[in-house]
Amino acid sequence: MLPEKSNERSDQILQALAAMLEHPQRVRITIAALAAQLGISESSLYRCFHNKSAMFEALIEFIERTLFVLINKILQEEPCGVQQIESLLLLLLGFSRKNPGMTRILIGDVLINENEHLQLRINQLHDRLEATLKQALRFAVSEHRINANCDVTAQANLLMCFVVGRWHQFVKSGFMRDPVANWNVQRLIVLPPEQL
Repeated sequence: MLPEKSNERSDQILQALAAMLEHPQRVRITIAALAAQLGISESSLYRCFHNKSAMFEALIEFIERTLFVLINKILQEEPCGVQQIESLLLLLLGFSRKNPGMTRILIGDVLINENEHLQLRINQLHDRLEATLKQALRFAVSEHRINANCDVTAQANLLMCFVVGRWHQFVKSGFMRDPVANWNVQRLIVLPPEQL
């Protein structure tokens, strides 16, 4: 699923870009290659998007919108802070599994030679995700489900580092290493222990 745009051609362009990003070997994304993939002229692409950065910007907006709709649903519907944390982590890892091309954007892999603003957007997204984990941790502490001495800032950072690390492994393995693999064992290590 991709961003809702009024222009059907814009949707087609973004879908083709996302498909190119899902190639297991890193393929250089150029306007010419994208136009060839779609069977249209480069000028047709430029009529929808000013440049390649604008296309990546639209995909980042899609990622943010999708993730935060699901995050807000978890935070509203899950009454237990510890379960919120686990659900948030599984959401982030599962999103990666379902959207390998988008994972390349989430780790900044395809943004290296693009506009610096795009990497800043991804950094801000990571910060927002970490802040959400911190919020869930604070909730779990307030419920007395995890130790009140838990450093929620450090723990939220650790959880975000775990997620980003799994995203990196997924991309660098050509999408062979499942981001959710071994979760039942790893959850016991990364999640703060519940108080009995």
